[in-house]
Amino acid sequence: MRIRVGALSAALPLAAVLLASGCSSSPSPSAAAGGTASGSTASTAMITAIGAENEYANVIGQVGGKYVHAEAILSNPNTDPHTFEASPSVAHEMSQAKLIVQNGAGYDDWATTIENAAPDPSRKVINVQKLLGLPDSTPNPHLWYKPVTMPAVASAVASDLAAIQPAHAAYFKANAARFTASLGAWNQAMAQFKAKYPDTPVATTEPVADYLLQAAGTANLTPWAFQADVMNGTDPSAQNVAVQKSLFTGRKVKVFLYNQQVTDSLTESYINLAHASGIPVVGVYETMPAGYDYQSWMLAEVHAMDKALADKISTEHL
Repeated sequence: MRIRVGALSAALPLAAVLLASGCSSSPSPSAAAGGTASGSTASTAMITAIGAENEYANVIGQVGGKYVHAEAILSNPNTDPHTFEASPSVAHEMSQAKLIVQNGAGYDDWATTIENAAPDPSRKVINVQKLLGLPDSTPNPHLWYKPVTMPAVASAVASDLAAIQPAHAAYFKANAARFTASLGAWNQAMAQFKAKYPDTPVATTEPVADYLLQAAGTANLTPWAFQADVMNGTDPSAQNVAVQKSLFTGRKVKVFLYNQQVTDSLTESYINLAHASGIPVVGVYETMPAGYDYQSWMLAEVHAMDKALADKISTEHL
């Protein structure tokens, strides 16, 4: 899936990984809000936590609150997470963390490489794929769009944080419950969309938001092989390219959703064709856009879909 381990190949000595200084990432908006030292007591050490992707760092920050400093490794919406190359500074940052949340499903194997290179028996690692009981062969790795994912992650984060700081277990558990309750608006929006626009035909470039589209009751007419090829950086077959084109020229779909972080000439041609065919376009993201927390991001994507159907308005950028 366009993933390269990069700087953390076997050729890189472990000493270089552990001695590297600095950080290559910046905290996600809510990681800074939920994971700063503000409100902590002098006698309580902050728990350093890492979300491999900023949506996970955001949830860690909301659950950990004043006792956790949460940072994200992948947080730039202008980059393709599938091609991320982990650097020694990223390895150093992660080696200091007491809690790491990673997606799994082949999406961020670089995180496992780092963890194995710098083992720490006290470190807690949450692999979301394994948390959800999904096989390694899971075809769509974009698990954060699945409605059941983040409640499970929040609960697991609270449990692991409580193991690190038992005195604050009730605090972490309450924050996790509050987070899960706050997802009610998103779940309600998806249910309303499903009731209002049942089996709405849509087209996509790749399966970034497929779990959300399924929950919202849409019918994705883009062939799976086409989506998988685009996701994996492979040229789709001529037959599937023609099928995809016909969805626009034949006006067989009501909305076109594309990965806003990965565009090429083929994607641009479909965006232009959708516009020319009067089909609204919605951009979806793999990392959380600036200015959002996880809840508002997911809700914004549903609202963008609703706006596309109700008002024929495109939302290519959140």
